Amino acid sequence: MAKIRIGFGYDVHRLEEGKELWLGGIKLSHNKGAVGHSDADVLIHAICDALLGAANLRDIGFHFPNTAAEYKGIDSKLLLKKVCVLIRTAGYEIGNVDATLALEAPKINPHIPEMQRVLAEVMAIPANDISVKATTNEGLGYVGSEHGVNAYAVALIEKR
Repeated sequence: MAKIRIGFGYDVHRLEEGKELWLGGIKLSHNKGAVGHSDADVLIHAICDALLGAANLRDIGFHFPNTAAEYKGIDSKLLLKKVCVLIRTAGYEIGNVDATLALEAPKINPHIPEMQRVLAEVMAIPANDISVKATTNEGLGYVGSEHGVNAYAVALIEKR
């Protein structure tokens, strides 16, 4: 029997006017963007944590601390690529990822195929193995008032 493991990831970032909005490795046009030490790509960060958790390799903050100058403003795709190396070095292959973004605007559905393509290229897995979904918070809480964005992800990995 193959050894499979699952992991869960969650991330949240504050939104501010005038900042860039990076989600799933692509830049979206919007009046607000996420604030963070890196490019604040909440979707990639949640995926990183899901993968790291599945392999019991701690979390994104452990590997890429927000106190390290080398990660200031870094493209989160580079972090995800490094996480995939860690996963494979530990003897695992990525089975699939299922992720959900929670934000009021902009609409994510038109961008999902491009996000899947970019994430698949970075992770070196088929785009069909990456599910990206989006929902709103129906105007409730910090997501509903557009003060923040969050993402959830689960990942399945299999021992080689």
